[in-house]
Amino acid sequence: MIIDKVAWVRLDDGTVLSTRSRGKDVYYLPGGKREPGETDLDTLVREIREELSVDIVAATARHLGTFHAPAHGHPDGVTVQMTCYTADYRGDLRADHEIEEIVRLTFADRDHVSPVDRVIFDFLSRAGLLR
Repeated sequence: MIIDKVAWVRLDDGTVLSTRSRGKDVYYLPGGKREPGETDLDTLVREIREELSVDIVAATARHLGTFHAPAHGHPDGVTVQMTCYTADYRGDLRADHEIEEIVRLTFADRDHVSPVDRVIFDFLSRAGLLR
């Protein structure tokens, strides 16, 4: 089984924006699961508005990569496919809905993120984008 997700990778000064949902013990890149009929961009815009109360500037969205890893908190054999985009945004970041905490992470925080986010952190570090 594959869980199809879309995520926002917001990099600033060698850090990446991340979130922690209520009751969770790891950080996740903001984003979420696609609803029926949604494109990647539709999902990205909706999820970021729901979680962080900001609007993604759709014209600035750029595909960063698609990453795979075992799904955190799911049985063996369940994989997450995370399609990642960078994009500018409008508004002030504010935790909303299930999001309890917004943080900026570096590669040193790799052990505190979900398995698919570890793969993304490795990619960002190799590319010189994450300190």
